[in-house]
Amino acid sequence: MNFLKSFFASILGTLTALGLFFVILLLFISGIASIMNAPSGLTSVKQNSVLDLNLNYPVVDRAANFDEFQHFLGLEDEVLGLPDILSAIDKARNNSSIKGIRLRTDFISAGWAQTRSIRNALNRFKESGKFIYAYGDLYTQKGYYLASVSDSIFLNPIGILEFKGLASEVLYYKDFQEEYGVKMEVIRHGKYKSAVEPYLENEMSADNRYQIKTLLNDIWETVREEIGEARNLKSKTIDNIINNQRIVVPEDGVNETLIDALVYEDDFDESIKTALEISSSQKIHLASIRQLNNASSTYNTDIKDRIAVVFARGPIMYGEGTENMIAQGVFVETLQELADDDWIKAVVLRLESPGGNALTSDLLWRAIENLKSKKPIFVSMGNVAASGGYYIAAGADQIYADPLSITGSIGVFASLPNIHGMTKKLGINAQTVETHQNALGYSFFQPISETFKQRTIKSIENTYNTFKKRVIDGRGLTSAEVESIAQGRVWSGKQALNVGLVDHLGGLQDAIIAAAKAANIENYNIVNYPKFEEDLESVLSGVLPSIESKLTWMQWVPKNLRQQFQHTDPKNPLLSVQMLIPFDLSIE
Repeated sequence: MNFLKSFFASILGTLTALGLFFVILLLFISGIASIMNAPSGLTSVKQNSVLDLNLNYPVVDRAANFDEFQHFLGLEDEVLGLPDILSAIDKARNNSSIKGIRLRTDFISAGWAQTRSIRNALNRFKESGKFIYAYGDLYTQKGYYLASVSDSIFLNPIGILEFKGLASEVLYYKDFQEEYGVKMEVIRHGKYKSAVEPYLENEMSADNRYQIKTLLNDIWETVREEIGEARNLKSKTIDNIINNQRIVVPEDGVNETLIDALVYEDDFDESIKTALEISSSQKIHLASIRQLNNASSTYNTDIKDRIAVVFARGPIMYGEGTENMIAQGVFVETLQELADDDWIKAVVLRLESPGGNALTSDLLWRAIENLKSKKPIFVSMGNVAASGGYYIAAGADQIYADPLSITGSIGVFASLPNIHGMTKKLGINAQTVETHQNALGYSFFQPISETFKQRTIKSIENTYNTFKKRVIDGRGLTSAEVESIAQGRVWSGKQALNVGLVDHLGGLQDAIIAAAKAANIENYNIVNYPKFEEDLESVLSGVLPSIESKLTWMQWVPKNLRQQFQHTDPKNPLLSVQMLIPFDLSIE
């Protein structure tokens, strides 16, 4: 018996030691990665260099904490943070060693508003007299929109140019639900609140079609105008090119003056060498985004005044919150800390959210109200800041949106997953025992009761009225004015300015400058928030493969339905009251 005890104790000790060694090894590697990627202030840029701006990577408002660690280990693709891209372009403009930009935007993953922010920064770069040359094996429409700012655009001779106008596709699930017995119980307010329409109908309603059509037309108007200005083409000419399907093969792009030349990439680099006035035998000195940003520090330790930029990205849910999910835990705590920090003179909230949980939205609105009583708080909208995202923004001192941002969607609904039809077909019957009538509340496995439905309707009406009041008080609008632009309708940033939902058209940097002016400071440092904990679990979550099997019965359910099941807590169904953008909007 003593032998067995000693044996198992030895095994346990060995496993513990190996575990500790693995943890220490990971932390050691993480430290090395941080040191290697930390700004040293000693990075130099060679004379006669070109900024290598390859945007064929995921672009997000704020790169995740562990991107460098994972990239160091070669475990994931590079992720580009929008502020890093903009900063590198601005530094390249002011760096005498940088003569131009080598641009790749074949299939940019950034949203339309993010893309336009980059395009604006490139326009400012051109004003310095330096060149921008763009090359692509193919150009998606968004990629071409960004590339059109260039002095010259080159395409692979066997490449592809997508130039077709904008479209958005919405899937409808009514027949699917009836066939398989997996459905959504829906209660809504607002004729444009069509996030739930696909669960109720087989075809798009006239109201939904109207709002999508006007949104697409407004966004296209901006895209078309800016492409036309850059390529010296009239709006009518651009529309005729698309309507008559005049872009089919690469040569068509040249014939319609959308492309300057069809060349392979090595010949493209020869054009850059010519612009740099170097010989063909010489190499092009390419500077990366990271190298430009590390070449000079933007943080001045002699300056104590700070502006906090709070990045809030993802759906709004009840809980702690992460870099990709907005929740009351970390974000309310952050806003409270910033309110009490004397070095923080103003706050800019960068919002990128389609909305979500109504309760969490109100908790964040309250935190913003408390902060606003102590210092200025401005909002900068990203690609989408709608519904719950707009609820959060409504009380800010000023709201900035890009013309291509999507916002508004003032409306409320509840969608509760129900599989009663499927379980009935499978021969599974749910039975209930209660101490009081309606004690069960809501169940995935039984039809919704009329009592629960009426309670939910009352909750939705109350939330909708509260939402309108937040907008009335925050925006200085009348109840009638808010109702006329509410009911779940979405607006582009340009439209939102016209109807009073935002104050200015501009990007994150515009909001930061305005916030500094409101705080009466000229010199300041910018500090990013929230500060997420860099614990081992966070590291391992990006390094080790998930052991959770993806082969569950839910995998065959359409994505939208599956997400509703995953985000609904049957124990707290009233948390399903949502303020969410009216559809999974993908503009292509």
